Amino acid sequence: MKRVILVSGMSGAGKTSAMSVLEDMGYHCIDQYPVQLLSLLVDLIENSNDIRYNYTALATSAVDFPMFLHAFRGSDIDVRVLFLDASDDVLLHRYKSTRRMHPLLISNMANTLEEAISGEREMFIKHKESSFTTIDTTFLSNKELKRKIEKYFALNTVPAFSISFVSFGYKNGVPMDADLMIDVRFLPNPYWDVKLRPYSGDDKCVYDYVMDKPETQEFITRLDAFLDYAFEQYVKEGKNHFTVAIGCTGGQHRSVSITNYLYDKYSKRYNCYKEHRDKVGLENEE
Repeated sequence: MKRVILVSGMSGAGKTSAMSVLEDMGYHCIDQYPVQLLSLLVDLIENSNDIRYNYTALATSAVDFPMFLHAFRGSDIDVRVLFLDASDDVLLHRYKSTRRMHPLLISNMANTLEEAISGEREMFIKHKESSFTTIDTTFLSNKELKRKIEKYFALNTVPAFSISFVSFGYKNGVPMDADLMIDVRFLPNPYWDVKLRPYSGDDKCVYDYVMDKPETQEFITRLDAFLDYAFEQYVKEGKNHFTVAIGCTGGQHRSVSITNYLYDKYSKRYNCYKEHRDKVGLENEE
């Protein structure tokens, strides 16, 4: 089956970078395709023998996105959506540092940059679906963005349910691309043990401290039952990717320990990824 990736999301969140990655992966990338000709493009992709259209990526704006989504619905094409997002503060900073104009300002649909970002986010709220693959680029380098896209949209792969478990610290902000956010700040904190403070949830001493506590044992029992059921339902719904974010205060001890536990448990059943966003000195890993 032929595949189309609709690349959309907040302006300034990385659509251009994402399209470059997809092009390097072998996708035929098209930007700013006229919506008036969409029916012709759908027909071309469905019926053409040109191998360039076996894997196509289309970048769309907030204004055009609903029409692109509608045009490909019901077609005999594997249509996936890559939605790129970032915090409003980061989007503001990116626009001010690059001196670029926001599309809604260019089209006179907004009077200020803040208004443009808010208006664009409102446009997407009506159409954003849980089946979309959302990547929050607020904290991502280009290298990390490339790695995520290569994982989620590798050629010659069929849609399969995968899970990303992400630890984070609330003091650094929450991940915007999380489908489910779990706050574990109520668990006993190894930070207050001066001997454990320099270590993280990747170290056995901290992991054992967190996991052996009665509060954690009861929490894990309840969490396992919920996630077992939830993941089964998302598979039935046809969702391709699900992100579970686990947060503690600093993102070093409790969240890392619980993330490692969940990754070890569910990687035996699903295609799983693990990322410790705020852990000092850690390279993110599969």
